[in-house]
Amino acid sequence: MATYAIGDVQGCYDELRRLTDSFAYNPARDRIWFVGDLVNRGPRSLEVLRFARALGDNAISVLGNHDLHLLVVAEGLGKPRHDDTLAEVLAAPDRDELLAWLRARPLLHREGDYLLVHAGLLPGWNEDQAEALAREVESQLRGPRYREFLRHLYGSKPDRWSDALAGADRLRVIVNAMTRMRFCDAAGAMEFQTKGETAAAPEGYLPWFDVPGRATAKSVMVCGHWSALGVKLAPRLLMLDSGCVWGRSLTAIRLEDRRLFQVGCAARASGAQVS
Repeated sequence: MATYAIGDVQGCYDELRRLTDSFAYNPARDRIWFVGDLVNRGPRSLEVLRFARALGDNAISVLGNHDLHLLVVAEGLGKPRHDDTLAEVLAAPDRDELLAWLRARPLLHREGDYLLVHAGLLPGWNEDQAEALAREVESQLRGPRYREFLRHLYGSKPDRWSDALAGADRLRVIVNAMTRMRFCDAAGAMEFQTKGETAAAPEGYLPWFDVPGRATAKSVMVCGHWSALGVKLAPRLLMLDSGCVWGRSLTAIRLEDRRLFQVGCAARASGAQVS
């Protein structure tokens, strides 16, 4: 049995299928871990959702910021953005089943030495705390008042964790750290404006994984979200967003031996323009 972690798909269904073909994926023996952002910006989010859902227990997909955005828009609690490509999902005859499945995805998956999360974890959170906080959010998304949770999801404040946080503020910090964060300072204050290379860090801020004394430094973090960074592999860090939706490539890594598999963006190969 092998486990393949796959970077941000974002609706790039054709590339996803070519990627799984490249490592001869066999659902009878293999598993797939998706780092989140199954949907949006790419052309075939509906097919990606259907494919991932059909894998059943053979796949783990943690929630990314675009996945949560789909849920917000579907409930009429936020406006579609000009570059969204979610209309096909929202008009699908099986949309309710797909959205219910998406709401039931974890925010964080912990297995052995691995932590699978879309963006990252605040430096002060250890593994047990991060897992417990993720469960808080998941219970809200899966519960009867999930619309109320989604109604208060958006926003960048508070920008740091405190055990005293409660209600929507508490849940928003957890979600922002796990699905949006790139840079934070040594005290765990998050900065959400900068999206470029690590050298673009604002003064006083670091990539979250470089903060000294990070409490999860002994775990192997499997993440995506940072397409400008691309694939970054270190003994305790596997960053897998290689920017397929931006015309680059879609990446998978086999966890057992760290072999990489990549396919190029079909639009780039055909000469089509990717926005």
